[in-house]
Amino acid sequence: MSDNLNERLGTGNVVWNLKDLYDGVTDSAIDKEIGRCEAEAGDLNAGYSGRVDLLDEIEFLKLVTRLEALAAAMGGIGTFAYLNFSTRTQDPEAGAFMQKVREINSRIGKETLFFELEWAALPREKADQLLAASRLSHFRHYLETLRRFAPHLLSRIEEGLLLEMAPVGRGSWNILFDKIMGHLKFGKDERSEEEVLTDLYDNDREVRKQAAADLTKGLNSRLHIFTHIFNTLLAEKMISDRLRKYDSWLDSMNLNNELPDRTVDVLINAVTSRYDIPMRYYHIKREILKFPELTDYDRYAPLPNLPGDEIPWHECTEMVIKAFHNFSPEMGDIAAKFFDRGWIHAPVTEGKRGGAFAHPCVPDVHPYIMVNYTGNLRDVSTVAHELGHGIHQYLAAECGYFNSSTPLVLAETASVFGELLVFNFQLDCLSDEKERRAFTCQKLESIFATAFRQVAMNRFEELTHNARRNSGELSSDEISEYWLETQRAMFGDSVNLTDDYSIWWSYIPHFLSTPGYVYSYAFGELLVLALYSLYKKEGESFVPKYMQLLRSGGSESPVELLRPFGVNLDDSRFWNEGLDIISLMLDSVE
Repeated sequence: MSDNLNERLGTGNVVWNLKDLYDGVTDSAIDKEIGRCEAEAGDLNAGYSGRVDLLDEIEFLKLVTRLEALAAAMGGIGTFAYLNFSTRTQDPEAGAFMQKVREINSRIGKETLFFELEWAALPREKADQLLAASRLSHFRHYLETLRRFAPHLLSRIEEGLLLEMAPVGRGSWNILFDKIMGHLKFGKDERSEEEVLTDLYDNDREVRKQAAADLTKGLNSRLHIFTHIFNTLLAEKMISDRLRKYDSWLDSMNLNNELPDRTVDVLINAVTSRYDIPMRYYHIKREILKFPELTDYDRYAPLPNLPGDEIPWHECTEMVIKAFHNFSPEMGDIAAKFFDRGWIHAPVTEGKRGGAFAHPCVPDVHPYIMVNYTGNLRDVSTVAHELGHGIHQYLAAECGYFNSSTPLVLAETASVFGELLVFNFQLDCLSDEKERRAFTCQKLESIFATAFRQVAMNRFEELTHNARRNSGELSSDEISEYWLETQRAMFGDSVNLTDDYSIWWSYIPHFLSTPGYVYSYAFGELLVLALYSLYKKEGESFVPKYMQLLRSGGSESPVELLRPFGVNLDDSRFWNEGLDIISLMLDSVE
């Protein structure tokens, strides 16, 4: 079935060219580079371990520069291993190679661990002296950020042991999850996860109902395994947070995002206080569809007059490039590189993981994007979303490996901004008012999924992490009850969430791979609405500021990077501005 879909859409040959990294898992260049990296790690340990506090600014710069080059080299190998596995989760060779690379990374990390610990332990006066040195200005933010983790670091022996055990830790459980989902087939036609999820957007209610039943049945068949994986990773985080003296399950994520807890609290409180917006919308949707009630499998039902034709890949390509080019010719030119140079993997194929992502790779190569393209309007938006990430990563590469890594909250800003550019481009192409209304409704649903649903999922994580810490291992039923409780808080009586829907937490990978990540989507959505409003006011003068934001990567904190836009992240009025824009969009529908 997937082959027919790919043939219709023209995605069969839209596969990424990983030879920009390596020719394959047997490429001799990989073993050669690994050997070089292991030797370099040993040299760094022998030459600098126990001496960081004695280094002058010149020697310190040499050390950090060598550490960055080593991290980038192993980052390239790790990227290749992960991308290779992502499209062949059923291939034992691909899985074994990725595990091998993870174990090598662990060994190298143990050799270079001394730097992070000794830098964090450096007396403030000595650290400030180095941070003030002009030679080190390029690495200043990176080094300052490392020191922020000082209260949560363990002894060298303990940190070394954790690195030694890392290859069989959280990452391995996530690989297991990916393998299970890659092998899992849904319904009598034995379809992939992506194909079944696509049917939830079908015009025919019976098709949607069957897709929901197929998804539930498939997930139920592995629910005992998913529950075990989730419990294990809840416990792993509980133990890690206790050892590292984090007060709550979310503290480490906030620290990684360089946001104070109060900023995140203000965001979450602002969103949950406006759950009336999605409730209001779904009541309207029920009336438009003339259903006695909306059920969970009706949430994404297309409204009458929504353009529903399949969109071939070449049309998607043209749409996205034009929308980006209209905002910034440079952005459009970079987007074209992804399509023209084999930086995207688009077809739905056997063993490919579900969903979509953009991987920054390393500065000397380029990012890669993976989507599962099924040809609907939502997929065009997904391509725009991931290209937003990709362009951000492409531009941020100018900052070098350490500074190009962007806090998640700002990474999602670029992706959501890309979605909005394409949405407005598509909307301008529609002249029929009924089509425009239906298309706006679909965008509202996308916004709800990005802002309100992600915050509801954050509330789900809050309950499950705290329950695991207070009450021990959770049953599938307990986790499902937390899921329904937090989802019902958002939908109210506007959508009937069935018992089947109660286990749909089990296919969401973010809960496993990156606990606490999901609020970043809401952050990005509301920030983008505010930035786009500013763009409409300022016009062309806004574009260079935005492109500079992308170029800056993670070289400053989110607060500093957003300062040119006059944003106050701790003011609830700022977040409410974005929420008010959503409410006004809904007013136009009404």
